[in-house]
Amino acid sequence: MPIVDFARYCAMLDSALEGRYAYPAVNVLQMDTLNAAIEGFAAARSDGIIQISVAAGVCASGKAADPVLGAISLAEHAHRIAAKHDVGIAVHSDHCPTQKVDSFLRPLIAETARRRARGEANLFQSHMYDGSALPLKENLRRSVELLQLCRENDLILEVEAGVVGGEEDGIRGAVQVPALTSGRPSVGAVARPGDRPQRERLYTTPEDMLDVYETLSAVEGARFLLAATFGNVHGVYKPGRVQLRPAILKAGQDAVMAKHGPRARMHLVFHGGSGTPEAEIRETIEYGVVKMNIHTDTQYAFTRAVADFMFKHYDGVLRIDGEVGVKQQYLASTWLEAGRDAMAARVVEACRILGSAGRSMGQ
Repeated sequence: MPIVDFARYCAMLDSALEGRYAYPAVNVLQMDTLNAAIEGFAAARSDGIIQISVAAGVCASGKAADPVLGAISLAEHAHRIAAKHDVGIAVHSDHCPTQKVDSFLRPLIAETARRRARGEANLFQSHMYDGSALPLKENLRRSVELLQLCRENDLILEVEAGVVGGEEDGIRGAVQVPALTSGRPSVGAVARPGDRPQRERLYTTPEDMLDVYETLSAVEGARFLLAATFGNVHGVYKPGRVQLRPAILKAGQDAVMAKHGPRARMHLVFHGGSGTPEAEIRETIEYGVVKMNIHTDTQYAFTRAVADFMFKHYDGVLRIDGEVGVKQQYLASTWLEAGRDAMAARVVEACRILGSAGRSMGQ
């Protein structure tokens, strides 16, 4: 099946919101992890989302270190591989901070615009602008500009209100994990006039969600997703380090719907969900989460399988004590296959937990 178009993508998200399930959004770094993600969606009979970050674009472009080149190459590969499977796949660019909008996000939108002018399908289906480091008013001003550009090209825009702590692909949040337990700002954090206390910036308020809805819904014909924050942190941590408050999402949705009616219920995104108990994941879905980013867990699954292969076959992948090793074991295709299979299995598990397994609209 070809990569989904705008109408099909919107239908996927609407179906998830109404049906109380969510799609895994899997970050990929190169062709092997991209293949593993799509193979996992196909095995689970689930539609899904492939995510490409600035760091992924740099990785995929090799020594060129060109994030746009790498992102375009990965997206083009996704189109070709998705066509071999019968589930719906959307391609999304992840976590573009304000300082990289002109060097990453806008060039990707421009590439889609060029293709549309030639009568070709969109390269990407959605993009994320992460303006969470800015005051909300400025964040939304910039978000509106990008949302208008996305609307012109049948793209969905994801925005973030509040701050997801931790670090993702080299982008470090304004609030770090120690702030969760100590109650003090993280080392190096800089308070700005009018800022809420650092720890509280991890929690989006109902007023924030209402501002986001009213500002972005005013862009007629546009579609957006909101990554609201409720204590979520990028990475994975031992139990007790991260204090999630999923009820914050309910409070925000209730505020929006109380003023604008049930049809205003927003499509939400869960960032930093690795290691979250299943019960809390299901609770967020009840409150409107339709997309959950899966990065740390899937990358670990890939690397863990490769490490396992290397430890078990160390005398085959290395030429030890004058021997010649075993070519079939040190061939990259062999150990990369182990990583792909393990990552695909983790994607299947994510589809089961989020409730998207067996619900592909292409079935």
